[in-house]
Amino acid sequence: MTCCVPGEHAIVDAEAGSIESDSAALFSLSRRLGDGTRQLEFAVPDAHCAACIRSIETGLAALPMVKSARVNLTRRRVRVVFDPDKGETAELAPAIRASGYHTYVLDPSQDDSGDPVLAELVKALGVAGFAAGNIMLFSVSVWSGADEATRDLFHWISAIIALPAVAYSGRLFFRSAWRAVRVGKTNMDVPVSIGVILATALSLFETFRSGEHAYFDASTTLLFFLLAGRTLDHMMRERARSAITNLARLQPRGATRILDDGKREYVPLDELTPGMRIELKAGERVPVDSTVLGAGAVFDYSIITGESAPHAIADGEVAVAGAANLGGLLELRVEKASTDSFLARMAGMIDAAENAKTKPRRIADRVAAIYAPVVHTVAFTTFMAWGLLAGDWHGALLNAVAVLIITCPCALALAVPIVHVVTAGRLFERGILMKDGAALERAAEADRVAFDKTGTLTLGRPRVVEQRLESPTAGRVAAALAAASTHPLSRALAESMPMPYRFEGPVREVPGLGVEGVDGTTVWRLGSAAWCGVTPEQASPLSEVWLTRDGKVEALYRFDDQLRSDAPTTIATLRQMHLPVALLSGDRPAAVAAAATATGITEAQGGLLPEQKVAAVSVGHTMMVGDGINDAPALRAAYVSMAPTSAADIGRNAADFVFTGTDLGAVPFVIATARRAAAIVRENLVIAIGYNAIAVPLAVMGQVTPLIASVAMSSSSLIVVANAMRLRLKGRQKAAQVETANHELTEQHA
Repeated sequence: MTCCVPGEHAIVDAEAGSIESDSAALFSLSRRLGDGTRQLEFAVPDAHCAACIRSIETGLAALPMVKSARVNLTRRRVRVVFDPDKGETAELAPAIRASGYHTYVLDPSQDDSGDPVLAELVKALGVAGFAAGNIMLFSVSVWSGADEATRDLFHWISAIIALPAVAYSGRLFFRSAWRAVRVGKTNMDVPVSIGVILATALSLFETFRSGEHAYFDASTTLLFFLLAGRTLDHMMRERARSAITNLARLQPRGATRILDDGKREYVPLDELTPGMRIELKAGERVPVDSTVLGAGAVFDYSIITGESAPHAIADGEVAVAGAANLGGLLELRVEKASTDSFLARMAGMIDAAENAKTKPRRIADRVAAIYAPVVHTVAFTTFMAWGLLAGDWHGALLNAVAVLIITCPCALALAVPIVHVVTAGRLFERGILMKDGAALERAAEADRVAFDKTGTLTLGRPRVVEQRLESPTAGRVAAALAAASTHPLSRALAESMPMPYRFEGPVREVPGLGVEGVDGTTVWRLGSAAWCGVTPEQASPLSEVWLTRDGKVEALYRFDDQLRSDAPTTIATLRQMHLPVALLSGDRPAAVAAAATATGITEAQGGLLPEQKVAAVSVGHTMMVGDGINDAPALRAAYVSMAPTSAADIGRNAADFVFTGTDLGAVPFVIATARRAAAIVRENLVIAIGYNAIAVPLAVMGQVTPLIASVAMSSSSLIVVANAMRLRLKGRQKAAQVETANHELTEQHA
């Protein structure tokens, strides 16, 4: 079986034909998505360039059942979203093979600790290096003036070493090229394979005819440098994903379930379902998002938020997957399955970030798509021109081989996705999840930032500081209505009233306005003054919630919500970045104005309905930062958006970035990192295009040997990857500068 993608496990070799022809078995391995579609993942170990991506995605897209197909080049897998009602699941693997690529179904629940791809590359590299080194010794003797008999002997010995080495080490290129050619397609390995085979064949021909020159050293050294470049490229791309892979390894493989009779049993991770009670010992990590039951606990959230300080979670609050228990024995209630928990969402966002079709990547893909026919035409033209005009068919062949090798657009294919992978890892270290690379591109272009107030600029933990009840029943009715809402004010109200009222009719929430409940012929409303039909006697800087019964006031609640401690410094940092800041809230104008004054925001609008927020964020390239259900339309409509993990599900799903913890500094950090990433993408594109603009003419003019071409081609890819890795170093330096600036601003504010 062909080696698997690191960190995943092949269920069955698809070419073996056992599970791939069984639609029911494949269906059972697929994951159900929210819109009724299904998702499957296949390994494509031979994919390594933009042409491979285009070929595989195009082949799958031709199937009516396929909604989307995205190849992850770093992990060499393809994620397919399909509608099972429009075709047979068994059609997917043959479609990939028809594009010229070996494939097998992946079981993401399994995990391999090794890296078979790297192992295969290292073995091939070792064989090529051994052969190249020994053949070079014989070549030096020949170059030093060996007589004809000795030269022929050394050529034959070199051939004996080179032929098996080329066959073994070159099989990675030959295999990929053959699978593409046999289905009438091409990829970047086709010209490389042609170049290596031609150089080896020419050397063997010269050896048979006792020629003066043989090029076995060039063939093996060429393979050595090509493999060295591919091996280093693989290692650096895996390193770019290290923040994600290291965290994934920390996720427990299961948990101890507490049965109804008090007994314990071990349950694998993928069998944990919402509602199960599990036990967590001191030092163990939370396997899936779970609610803490009991007196609360303290967790280490450092791998999630980057903050070393212990994180306290009270009874009834959710601890996310990956958090480590710093206290004693705990009892938790599972809230989400492993495929929907924090770590799974994070992994999905990282994959989306790498696969996103941003504008620079679409340009790179289009260039890579026309690469094969252009490079073959240029190589053939070079061969014919040198042969006909110079009469040196031997030199013409070498020049054509150099053109085939040096024109490989690997650097162009890596220019954009490698930056997105490194950036996603850097953001994750800060506790920020990015949904896709296109969002990163938009964040770099943000020219205005708009904040919601409750739960975003404030802690979102309001407390009732004043209440006025017209009857004892009013408090219970208010608690019942508040329990149907996810708004922070409603949650605070529901927690303060332990005996809720039971409604006979429906209860519904109107985002941005309040909650309405029907009890017989009576209509109760809990929400803003305007929605409840109330005219306040006087403006108050506190947030207010009114309760009415058929339009008559039954209760009034006033809340105090503390601002986040870093809100003023975050606003100041954004202003230093020349970004205007606005405060857009559905809360009362007086409360919004008070929050704006405390944080230094000059543009503040209160009493906004969701549609008014949408209009406000549709101006320019606005970044919206919000958390509530009423913020979801604005988060979706904004040019780019962010939400905390404490946000409602609909808010998190609408946002482009999700940040953990309570640190609002994530907002300027995302924008600064996105701007740096955009600059490096431009640098990478200049490097990749500039390399080909210089290297190709030199090869056509005969100034580059096949050996030098292999070194140049590998070096261009490594330079692009190394340039992207600068984001990690620059990011840490920038983070230190931001922390210092924030500390100074905090002291000034104090």
